[in-house]
Amino acid sequence: MSSASTLSPSLPADWRDFLALTKPRVMTLVVFTGLCGMLAAPTPIHPVLGFTAILCIALGAGAAGALNQWYEADLDAKMKRTQRRPLPAGRMERESALHFGVGLAGFSLVLMYFAVNLAATVILAVSILFYVFVYTIWLKRRTPQNIVIGGAAGAFPPLIGWAAATGDVATLPILLFLLIFLWTPPHFWALALFVKTDYANAGVPMLPVVAGERITRHQIGLYSIPMAIAAIAPWPLGLTGPVYGVVASLTTAAFLALAARVALRTSQPGDAMAPEKTLFKYSILYLFVVFGALVVDRWVQ
Repeated sequence: MSSASTLSPSLPADWRDFLALTKPRVMTLVVFTGLCGMLAAPTPIHPVLGFTAILCIALGAGAAGALNQWYEADLDAKMKRTQRRPLPAGRMERESALHFGVGLAGFSLVLMYFAVNLAATVILAVSILFYVFVYTIWLKRRTPQNIVIGGAAGAFPPLIGWAAATGDVATLPILLFLLIFLWTPPHFWALALFVKTDYANAGVPMLPVVAGERITRHQIGLYSIPMAIAAIAPWPLGLTGPVYGVVASLTTAAFLALAARVALRTSQPGDAMAPEKTLFKYSILYLFVVFGALVVDRWVQ
């Protein structure tokens, strides 16, 4: 499919296309970590305000996803896993995606400001702007470090959730930010290893394309170590109890074992890359379990 399809929509967009622009699967993890950050905060928040804050996080994430697809329509048309998105598939005008993304972003920030507080609004604004301008526009097409630096965009939700409840930030949500920030490179590089051809065809300088599989595998192993420290650190620092500590320790040990398997593996032509796929899938489950344990830990204290 050529990128020209992104310029000449052949079918009218419907609500499912606009929903697809928000990247709902990605949004699920964003919303969950934001909710856990809010529930882990020492200050309770009124349920209505809490729901509103989470809604704003979801809308902000959806806006960032829509603007990402607006800007990267030409890249999406060249990659098998993204060719069926609304813009490359020719079901929507690019301007519609742009207006939708800007509108969602503006609404999420205005609602967060008037319904919740300034601190959460500022962090939400930074996360949207970082994802769109720093990651999507500046880094994605220019450097294999795009995921390393751009990963900060997806690490903001726990900070936003905490700030929505307390009006400020503290050590625990900062560690949660670092956990997601350091988790992102191993997570996405594992994916990039088995879709390397897609990225190469699109001209995206992901690490496996630019530096090769061997270096990418080593980097996965290296980044997993500080990620593990950030994940476990809240327990010895006295910021969480034993429920979080035990769950985080066990699940992080499993993450390290999978990352080591990928890092030390030498792939051969025709390999199915099962270890990489296993790490990628487990990494998603890992964040859900660790953040879920954080909330349970707070409830039982």
